[in-house]
Amino acid sequence: MSDDEAVAKQVAGRPMPFDVALTPATEVDAPMLARLLQLYAYDFSEIMQLDVGEDGCFTGGTPLASCWSEPWRHAYVIRAGEHVAGFCILDERSRLTGATTTCDVAEFFVMRRYRRNGVGVRAAHLAFELFRRPWEVRQTRTNAAATSFWRHAIGLYTNGAFTETVVDDERWRGPVQSFG
Repeated sequence: MSDDEAVAKQVAGRPMPFDVALTPATEVDAPMLARLLQLYAYDFSEIMQLDVGEDGCFTGGTPLASCWSEPWRHAYVIRAGEHVAGFCILDERSRLTGATTTCDVAEFFVMRRYRRNGVGVRAAHLAFELFRRPWEVRQTRTNAAATSFWRHAIGLYTNGAFTETVVDDERWRGPVQSFG
């Protein structure tokens, strides 16, 4: 068992309660992903001051259609055991520079039931393994919980060998961890 697998199987000295997997999403998964995006937006609503429309749904967000039409954009369902636990959208290009040699975590969401027990960290590590090249992971400046999570997950994955910068311009506003 590799060190990464050992970390994934154990959280704070306890065995991890779920096997975690990333399953490539297809257009058939689009309705389920659209519902998960609503939960994602709900989590962001207090940070980004988002409101729902008259239909009770959040509007905007990441267009899922681009996951099926753009060859550089990939959607994955995060599974904990047999259950859907969240999703991630990974881009094979930097949001900051456009470089196609760098991957970007465009969106990453783990449902609350599966947080703080290793599912998110394991899913992040599985995502990094999909594309063995440099990575950028961004968080909005007001999302301290996400920044803490990513520092932890990336720190475990890289043995602390990552850099963090704060970008504050039209491209992005907030911390960015880079590694690889």
